[in-house]
Amino acid sequence: MDLDVFVSAHRAEWDRLDTLLHRRRLTGAEADELIALYQRTATHLSLIQSSAPDPQLTGRLSQLVARARSTVTGTRRASWRDVARFLTHGFPAAVYRTRRWWIPTALLSTAIAALFGWWIGTHPEVQSAIAAPTELRQLTRPGGEYETYYSSHPAAAFAAQVWTNNARAAAMCLVLGVFLGLPVLWILFQNVLNLGIGLGLMSAAGRLDTFLGLVLPHGLLELTAVFVAAGTGLRLGWTLIDPGPRPRRTALAEEGRVAVGMAIGLALVLFVSGAIEGFVTPSGLPTWARIGIGVLAELAFLAYVYVLGGRAARAGDTGDVDEVERSATAPTAA
Repeated sequence: MDLDVFVSAHRAEWDRLDTLLHRRRLTGAEADELIALYQRTATHLSLIQSSAPDPQLTGRLSQLVARARSTVTGTRRASWRDVARFLTHGFPAAVYRTRRWWIPTALLSTAIAALFGWWIGTHPEVQSAIAAPTELRQLTRPGGEYETYYSSHPAAAFAAQVWTNNARAAAMCLVLGVFLGLPVLWILFQNVLNLGIGLGLMSAAGRLDTFLGLVLPHGLLELTAVFVAAGTGLRLGWTLIDPGPRPRRTALAEEGRVAVGMAIGLALVLFVSGAIEGFVTPSGLPTWARIGIGVLAELAFLAYVYVLGGRAARAGDTGDVDEVERSATAPTAA
């Protein structure tokens, strides 16, 4: 496309749209004209972005289209209804749609953590490389650091600290996925390695049941949230490589918006797991009761995703913002 010819052919329309946008009152005919010019300018913007991107021209047309959209659709304010829709449709639909990424991520990560645990637990030389024998005993003995970790701070403060750390890790997985998913793999590896070390050391000390009794109540939901974040981040990275039939910029914008929304939803999920870790894990409840609470929380989340999320996804919800709030695009040939 010859950009100069294109600009010469349509500049008058853009100037006319700008003129109409500056008017405080429009006649019926002018309102119809503004809508028609808005639609044409949105198409022009999409064509320029895909065929002959020019930063200055793209910036001007993007501003025009945004102003025109605001004028045509009116200013929209978020409400509690939007929050409810996000929690019952958008977020669970997004998690459901990415299940082909986070379920394999969860299964593979769990298997690798178990493998690390077996390797460390059955090889004393590996344990010696991790820490000195006296330090290992301090970690794994009854009343040792693995046990006192969950009760060393007030429950509310500990839950808030855990929630903050986990939410930050999940957000990093989601956002850093755009770098081809490589930072996500590193974050995931660190989590898997830490879990494997705990499994191995406590298993070697003959206290694996105690370790699982401490980890499972909160860990089931917490790790699921981390795996969802990691899987979504990897999906975002793959979108950069293979955007499918969509233009790469459009695909990244759509998946990026979904990832940001999922960061908010997963923060709420991790708030629940943090509360369990702060109040249930160190409590005096029997081990079976603590694990039972963790299992119920995990089953509730999976039911939430597969029932509400599956229904919303089948109805066409992707977890993205409403169509009127998206950047204008035009169909392109594959």
